[in-house]
Amino acid sequence: MILLALPAAVLATLHEFFVTFFPLFVAIDIVGLLPIYLSATSSVAESERRSIVVDATVTGGMVGLGFMLIGDTVLHVLGVTVGDLQAAGGILLLVLAVYNLLHPDQPLRRASGRIGVMPLGVPMIVGPAVLTTLLALARSRGYVTTGVAFLVNLAFVWAVLRWAFFIERSIGEAGAQAVAKVSNLLLAAIAVMMIRIGILTALSEARSG
Repeated sequence: MILLALPAAVLATLHEFFVTFFPLFVAIDIVGLLPIYLSATSSVAESERRSIVVDATVTGGMVGLGFMLIGDTVLHVLGVTVGDLQAAGGILLLVLAVYNLLHPDQPLRRASGRIGVMPLGVPMIVGPAVLTTLLALARSRGYVTTGVAFLVNLAFVWAVLRWAFFIERSIGEAGAQAVAKVSNLLLAAIAVMMIRIGILTALSEARSG
C-alpha cells in the first residue's frame, strides 16, 4: 500500500534500482563468499580481520567502478574477450582451491591484511561474473544507476564480512574446519564452471567475430 502511494516517478526509479541491484547481488554471491572468507581468515586476529574487510571492499569497489567505466576500451585495446577474462579468473580460483584442499595446514600465502586485496577483493568479491555484469548493466541501465546499485551491494558485503567472526565463534573449531573443506570444494566447482563458461563464451565470440 505504501508503494502504491508513491509517485510514479519514484516507483520507476525504485524499479530501475532493484532491477540493477539483484543481478549484481547474485553475481557477488555473499552467501558463497562468507564460508570462504571464514576459511581464509581462520588464523587471523579480529583486529586484522577488520583491515582485511576494508581492503577487500575498497579494492572490489575501485576495480569494479574502474572496469565499468573503461572496461570495454581496455578489453578492445588488449584484444581480450569477456570469455578470456572468465577463463583466467576460473583458473586462478581453481589453483587456490586445489592447493588449499591438498595442503590445508600450509596456506599458499600467509594470511595478512593484503589478503583483502587478493584473492578476497579480486577475484572473490569482484570477479569475472561481477565485471561482465557491470558492463552489461551499464550499457542497459545507465552508469549512475549501475554505480549506485554496485556500491549498495558492497556496503552489504562489508556488513556481512565485518560480523562474520560471530558465525565462526558459534560453529567452533571443528565446524570451521568442515566449512573450510566444503568451501574449498565449492570454490573448485565454481572455478571449473567459470573456466567452462569462459571457453564457451570465447568460442562463441570467435565464431561471431
